Amino acid sequence: MLPFFKSSSQIKNHSIHGNPKNPTNIIDFKKMFSFVRSHVSSYKCAWVLIIFVLEIFIVRVFITINRDLNRDLNLNPNPSPTLITATADQFSPIYLPQQSQPPPRKPLSRAPPQNSLHYNSDDESKCKYGKVFVYDLPREFNKELLENCDDLDPRKSQCSAVSNNGFGPNATTLSGTVPEELVKAWYWTDLFAGEIIFHARMSNYKCRTTEPESAAAFYVPFYAGLAASKCLFSGYTAKERDGPCESFLAWIKDQIYWKRSNGSDHFLMLGRSSWDFRRARDEDWGSSFVLMPSMKQMFRLTIEKSLGDPQEVSVPYPSGFHPGSTYEVVKWQQFVRTRNRPNLFTFVGGKRGYIKNDFRALLLDHCYNESGSCKAVDCGKTPCLDGSSAVIEAFLESNFCLQPRGDSVTRRSTFDCMLAGSIPVFFWEGTVGGQYELFMSSEPGSFSVFIHRDKVRNGTSIRKVLEGYSEEDVKRMREKVIGMIPRISYGGKGLDNIKDAFDIGVEEVLRRIVQKPSVMHHNRKF
Repeated sequence: MLPFFKSSSQIKNHSIHGNPKNPTNIIDFKKMFSFVRSHVSSYKCAWVLIIFVLEIFIVRVFITINRDLNRDLNLNPNPSPTLITATADQFSPIYLPQQSQPPPRKPLSRAPPQNSLHYNSDDESKCKYGKVFVYDLPREFNKELLENCDDLDPRKSQCSAVSNNGFGPNATTLSGTVPEELVKAWYWTDLFAGEIIFHARMSNYKCRTTEPESAAAFYVPFYAGLAASKCLFSGYTAKERDGPCESFLAWIKDQIYWKRSNGSDHFLMLGRSSWDFRRARDEDWGSSFVLMPSMKQMFRLTIEKSLGDPQEVSVPYPSGFHPGSTYEVVKWQQFVRTRNRPNLFTFVGGKRGYIKNDFRALLLDHCYNESGSCKAVDCGKTPCLDGSSAVIEAFLESNFCLQPRGDSVTRRSTFDCMLAGSIPVFFWEGTVGGQYELFMSSEPGSFSVFIHRDKVRNGTSIRKVLEGYSEEDVKRMREKVIGMIPRISYGGKGLDNIKDAFDIGVEEVLRRIVQKPSVMHHNRKF
């Protein structure tokens, strides 16, 4: 029995879409039906017509879906504000929905471009340089150092400094200075706590493996900086200063995976400047750890590298801001972007009376003489390293911050300043040049000011130089600084989909390891 169809008289007054008849486009179903009936049996004819009608139905559905899809893909011309900005030459903005409460931890909806600040959700791209095996060292090389924290520094106990996985005590006294919901993200972090911070993060690293045979690289959590700090000062022989490092090397050289590559696929983090481990003569300062023959091929993350050593990668000094989520990064960026800054510039530092022609003393006096424009914090009177809100307040209230060199060419204060959204003013080219390109713009002039120290000594007014920057210049430079905040911060357990200083530094070491010819010859699978 044939299926029921409307008569041709009902059909001929409507098009296949149910619209009024268009003489130029009408399909003569009657003639077509008669033609089919004359060539095909009734049974087969019925199925031909059924198939034809189904094809028309499918075409209509496809047209409808395509129209709706095009409508949905018409993006809102007014997207959410850019809350995390970035330097254009390194990474891209992140757009987040406006909201008053922290969102759940989940990937951001806007897909990032290649080489962006984000992780890719694909597991292979997350670990594009392979997996890392973390050594479980004898306790004397890390855990015992923390347990004996009273003995780490002959001048004072370091137990507070090494607490909270290296973050130090919570900065509760910043309540009223920073937004209340972000107080929990602030700590009084010691500038030499990087070894503990990296070990804690590496223990939960997304690319960690517990199978050494599948590892592309090996992380060695030896706290060389903490071990050396016990005897860096006077009263210790060269042998005593080198003792902990020599004991470590004796142990690691006996491990099968070290022997396989002679350490060329191993790396560690040095919590102090590389120069503290480069003692050339017994009577000089520090340890000779880095210069020991067994260290020749091992890669090192350090807060200040030797520019001529390809085995070293500089990472930012640990500062006080340790966000636990992307949301906290975004809220902090919003805060520093809109902060009222009554001071043109600030200087936070102390005089070094034992240094001839001390430039810090010159800057401090210069700032006092420009009290109408400059906010001075004298670290000889204020405990700048032991938990004072005066430091962060000075940076938050100033457009620019003066950054001379520290005990070495770099300085932790640079990162304190930038985290507060203040624009750094440098007096030595090497304070950031050649050190932190992975974390900052490759164009220092886009986010900082350079005034040669000799000009200041010869009477150049810092105030007049800085007043030469327009309001638009300051806004543009500050936005560059704010965009770098995620990259110079160390998050608690990582920042959701954002790479922080830990991620960027470790990824660079892994890249160098797997692309090093002597390592590639091992033909590991990763």
